[in-house]
Amino acid sequence: MRTGWLALGLFCVLLGIIGAILPLMPTTIFLILAAGCFARSSPRLETWLLNHAHFGPTLRAWRAKGAISRKGKIAACSGITLGYILFTVGAHPRLWLALTVAAFMLACAIYVASRPTATD
Repeated sequence: MRTGWLALGLFCVLLGIIGAILPLMPTTIFLILAAGCFARSSPRLETWLLNHAHFGPTLRAWRAKGAISRKGKIAACSGITLGYILFTVGAHPRLWLALTVAAFMLACAIYVASRPTATD
């Protein structure tokens, strides 16, 4: 079982790295998932991730209080908005699909905005 958690954690770190490079792909959620996987498989990798100079403070704030920094909230909500605009312009969805996607994205933005604010 530990090997499966370790493999999933490493895969999530890979997705997080890709997300740090590609616009509109999330980074933090994959690193949060990776930290959870490493907690079940590799305390050494979990410690490395939580103490990482760039990502560690965000992960520790999430783990301690479920908090997201103001900068993170702005980036997430901006990405959600941009993603929806690109979806509607690029896919030309029917009204029912556009409204359904808008509802899901709005729910995500509300969730992000409702989280406690961590210090930047």
